[in-house]
Amino acid sequence: MADRVTVIGWDGSPLTAAARSALGAATLVAGAAHHLALPEIPPGAERIRLGSVDLAARRIAGHRGTAVVMADGDPGFFGVVRALRAPEHGLEVEVVPAVSAVATAFARAAMPWDDAQVVVAQRRTLRRAVNVIRAHTKVAVLTSPGAGPAELALLLDGVHRTFVICEELGTDRERITVLTSDKAADHAWRDPNVVIAIGGTQPPARGTGWLAGREPGYPQELRGWALTSGEYGEDLISGDAPGLRSAQLARLGPRTGDLVWDIGTGPGAFAVEAARFGAAVIAVDASADSCVRTAAAARRFGVQLQVVHGRAPHVLEDLPEPDVVRIGGGGAPVVEACVDRRPERIVTHAHTRDEAEAIGLVLTEGGYAAECALFQTVDLDTAGDWAERTRSVVFLVTGRRKDRATRDARG
Repeated sequence: MADRVTVIGWDGSPLTAAARSALGAATLVAGAAHHLALPEIPPGAERIRLGSVDLAARRIAGHRGTAVVMADGDPGFFGVVRALRAPEHGLEVEVVPAVSAVATAFARAAMPWDDAQVVVAQRRTLRRAVNVIRAHTKVAVLTSPGAGPAELALLLDGVHRTFVICEELGTDRERITVLTSDKAADHAWRDPNVVIAIGGTQPPARGTGWLAGREPGYPQELRGWALTSGEYGEDLISGDAPGLRSAQLARLGPRTGDLVWDIGTGPGAFAVEAARFGAAVIAVDASADSCVRTAAAARRFGVQLQVVHGRAPHVLEDLPEPDVVRIGGGGAPVVEACVDRRPERIVTHAHTRDEAEAIGLVLTEGGYAAECALFQTVDLDTAGDWAERTRSVVFLVTGRRKDRATRDARG
């Protein structure tokens, strides 16, 4: 194993004294081509082009001498430090940090970034990165080849953001471009680059902030989940009863990086609360009035929603792939259309046992494990004689995709 391993971050600034000292003593240096061209590297040092970090780590583990790994930005922020310290390599490292590419990008844009979400976009995580942009008003994306500004823009179809695209930060080829997201796919962009995506409904003001990233969206006076009709400022239909809504949320488990379809959104209560968990949400309804009410609820709670006016199942054909789906109406035909898109989970409700059985059959034939429970809630008048005010009785039907459930169980 190498006698000493130092990881040096580089942001285009002159190297610090600590970095120059480590490089001067190195007998092996790993890095990108522009790192390996630095004059501070000793002529006799072995040089490794850093492609696969795992391969480089194995070479370093077998090296007798002093090793240096160079990386752009802060190597401890979505960088090589995590990979080098992985148990399978057993490397102990010293780190000489630099300014991260994200911090530099926001500095170039003259914007604060303690309220920003930061995500990494690779080919396998591109869709989830886009969902974070859908759900939040300020997101920094560390891109990669094949998952850059153009690909982000194409997957954002129907959602408009402003992109600040920072190419080759810290080099003499640095370029900062500001444009709307729908124009990003019309250009070729140089790697590496950072994309800052800005836009959407601004959340309510919360002072100077205290937590990196944005807090879950709700006005302080409306703490809690599965809010009542009064807290939404209007009467909610039985399918949006707080108890049923909380059970649906629990079964779907929407989270950051997910895309939720809320079909038959009604007044938008479920869609808003799914968005408050950090998920991206597309709320669909055949009623123009419901779409207006849903958009208003989203503005009130400071969450991001895409509202689509149209009737399911036909309107679903052009929507991006969902992770989880809540169906507020439409019965078995809409469930079948959603099964064809293979979300991880589907939840809906039925008012009769026959309807619940029909939905369960569609789920089972589509490769889902179906569950059904009779769900009853009774609202009592606590200000008077505790008499019953409203009663809701429905069959709650949930489908869990079997192939995903098997993978989860195996870990």
